[in-house]
Amino acid sequence: MREKSPGIKLLFAVLIGLALIVPLVFVYALVNDRQGQSRTAQQSIAAGWGGAQVIAGPVIVVPFKATQIQNEEVGGKTISRTVEVERQLFISPVANAVTTALKPQERRKSIYSSVLFEADVSGRARFALPADLPRFGVTAEKLEWDRAELRIGTSDARGLTKGGKIVANGQSLSVEPGRGPAATGGQGFFAFVGWDGANALDVAYSFSLRGSRSLSLVPRGGQTKWAITSSWPNPSFGGSFLPEERRIDNQGFKAAYTIDKLALGQAPVATEDMGVPVIGDDVSPQYASIDIPVARNTGEAVSGQSPAVTVGLVEPVDLYSRVDRSVKYGFLFIGFTFLAFLMFDIVGGARVAAAEYLMTGAGLVLFFVLLLAFAEVIGFTAAYLLASAAIIGLLTTYSAAVLRSWRRARFIGALLLGLYAVLYVLLSLEAWSLLIGAVMLFLALAGVMYATRKVDWSAVGRSVDASLTPPAAVSQTPAS
Repeated sequence: MREKSPGIKLLFAVLIGLALIVPLVFVYALVNDRQGQSRTAQQSIAAGWGGAQVIAGPVIVVPFKATQIQNEEVGGKTISRTVEVERQLFISPVANAVTTALKPQERRKSIYSSVLFEADVSGRARFALPADLPRFGVTAEKLEWDRAELRIGTSDARGLTKGGKIVANGQSLSVEPGRGPAATGGQGFFAFVGWDGANALDVAYSFSLRGSRSLSLVPRGGQTKWAITSSWPNPSFGGSFLPEERRIDNQGFKAAYTIDKLALGQAPVATEDMGVPVIGDDVSPQYASIDIPVARNTGEAVSGQSPAVTVGLVEPVDLYSRVDRSVKYGFLFIGFTFLAFLMFDIVGGARVAAAEYLMTGAGLVLFFVLLLAFAEVIGFTAAYLLASAAIIGLLTTYSAAVLRSWRRARFIGALLLGLYAVLYVLLSLEAWSLLIGAVMLFLALAGVMYATRKVDWSAVGRSVDASLTPPAAVSQTPAS
C-alpha cells in the first residue's frame, strides 16, 4: 500500500472544488430565472390595475402662429420661402403644491406577491405669464387663448378609474381624456381653460390613481411642494431629489419635498415640452428593468428627459437578491469544509477519498437550492434556518462515517454552524461584508499554516507498511 503525498491530496481537493463551479453557476442561473418569473407574475397582478405611475403637470399649453424659412430644391436650384406654422407655448406654474395619500394593498398570485396602491392626489397651482415674455421668442398677441388647454399627465392611464376634477379661478372645467404632458407620454387628461394671461390663474385639481410598485412626480415651473403619506412601512426614496423631511415607522411614512426652479434649470415658458423621465433601479433592485408603459406623443416637440422624484413601495425582504448574494459566498462554504477535511486527512490521519469530497460539496451546493425553494413559500429567514439545519445534520452524520469519529464530525457540524451564522450576518450587514470576509480568510490561513507547519508536502510514495514496522535490529560483531 502506498499513500499519496499531502501535496497531491491538496491538488485533488482544489480540483474537486473547482469542478463544483458548474453546479454553483446553475444555481445562480436558477435564482435569476425564478426572479424573472416573479417579475412576470407581478406584472400579471398589476395588469388591469396600473403599473408604476408618473404624475406630471399641471401645465397650460397655448398654440400660436409663427413664421419660419424653408429651403426647397426646385430644378436644381435652392428656393427659400417663408411659411406660417403652428407651434405651442408650454406655461409652467409659478407655484404648485401637491398632496398625495397612498393606500397600499398586497396581492398574491400563487407564491408571488406584488404591492398595489391607490393614490388620492390633490393640488393647487398658480399660473402667471412672465413680464418679459417677448424675450422667450413669443408675444402675447400671437397666442390663441381661445384654444388654451390645461394638461395633467399620468403615465399609465389604466389607473384613472375615478376621473379627475379641475377648478380654475373658482370655475369647474370639463375634463377630457388624453393630451397629457410629454413626461407621461401624452397619457392623462386635459381641459380647455378660459384665460388670457392678463392676470394670474389659480387652479385646484384632484384625482384618484391606481398603480403598483412606485409613484413619481415630475416637478416643473417655479416652486413645487409635494407632501406624501402612506401606511406602508417600507418606502424607498429615489429620483433626482430626496425629501427634505421624512418620517418612517411601523404605522407608515410621511415625506415632504420642496423643489425650486433654480434646481430644475427650466424656463417658466418654453416652446418644447420635457420628455419622459428615467425611473431606474434606485427604487428597488427587484423592480429594475420593469418599464413604465407610456404612449409616445409625436405631435409635440420634446426637448429632453424630465427630472422626477420617486417613492417606491418595496417588499421588506427582497428574497431573490439575498439568495443571489448568498450563492456568491458558495465557495466560502466549500473551501472551509474541504479545508477541514484536508487537515483531518493530512494531520489527523483520516483518509478522505475524492468521491467523499465530491458528495460533501454536492450537499453544500444543495443548501442554496433548498434556500431558494423554501424562501418563496415561507420567507427568507425561516427558509434559511430550515435549509441550514437540514444540510448541517446531513453533513455532520456523513462526516462521522468519512472521518471515522463522531468527535471529528461534531467539529465539522460546529464549523458549518458557524459558517451559516456568519453568512446570515454578511447578508444582513452588507456594508461590513468585505471586512468580515477578509478577517475570516486571514484567520483560516493562519490556522492552516500553524497546523501544517511540520507537514512534508513532497513526501510522495511513502510506504504505509514501512512506516508502521519498527526498524530491524542491527547485528553487531564482537571485536576480536
